[in-house]
Amino acid sequence: MPGKAIRDLPPLDALRVFEIAGRELSFTRAAERLCVSQSAVSKQISTLETALGASLFERKTRTLKLTPAGERLLRATETSLATLREAFADLRAGEEPTITLTCTPAFASLWLIPRLGEFRRLNPGIDIRISADTRVIDLEKGRFDIAVRHLSDRSAPADALRIAGGAVIAVCNPGILTAAHALNKPQDLSNHVLLDYVDETRQLPWLSWAVWLEAAGVADLRPLGRVEFNQYEGAIRAAIDGQGIALATRDLVQHLLDSGSLVTPMPQRYSNPRSYFLLVSHRGAGNPAVTVFCQWMQSTSLRSV
Repeated sequence: MPGKAIRDLPPLDALRVFEIAGRELSFTRAAERLCVSQSAVSKQISTLETALGASLFERKTRTLKLTPAGERLLRATETSLATLREAFADLRAGEEPTITLTCTPAFASLWLIPRLGEFRRLNPGIDIRISADTRVIDLEKGRFDIAVRHLSDRSAPADALRIAGGAVIAVCNPGILTAAHALNKPQDLSNHVLLDYVDETRQLPWLSWAVWLEAAGVADLRPLGRVEFNQYEGAIRAAIDGQGIALATRDLVQHLLDSGSLVTPMPQRYSNPRSYFLLVSHRGAGNPAVTVFCQWMQSTSLRSV
């Protein structure tokens, strides 16, 4: 019966609170984001747990962990609320053509955003929604038109379009290179700070200084110092600011090399087994605006080589 179906659904406000608390694993941080009290967050979570007859969190001293029921509900809540947000945005936007795209934060900040102004000038009537996230999202669940994925040539689908890649190079702000601190060979890194991207997934070892130094034959080199980043784009931004030497995928920083913001002082280049590929969902394939965007990305990537 319709009435029963409605009663079976929990309050939307409670689900919204749970989504944020589940992501943050903290009632305090969830309360701060929602601008409510911690007790208000606890009350909403208790409402859901009472309705389900199951605990959503394991509450321990200073820690919070999702139960299996909590993990399942969080996945369902994130998907459902994302669909609602997208539908609301589409309806609010009217008939304006819209593209939805998912990619990594590194690709968004280093490759896409610096070039996006050109697309907007050429296509002012097309709106774009970008979700920059390290999570791999199912492209066929209806939320996104386009995904940019970091894949090996072997694993990339046959219809995927290669956008960026290239060798791994050492880069820095030209201002830090002086006669006393030249950087012509790997041994010269002992006079510089290394900006190291620490890939917690261990899927990108070629962007690690430890691997680079070993390949260069100076595995025991002691640099002037190290700064570690858990986000790749953070290491690149620090290099632009003159804080040290970073490793970079060449195509992602080509515009920074062209502008002189970065230089690559040493000739050493190492192979990168992965590239950034453009994939289009079944939903996106029927969107003329997506076709225009893909054509622009392809032409832009060719000009960037």
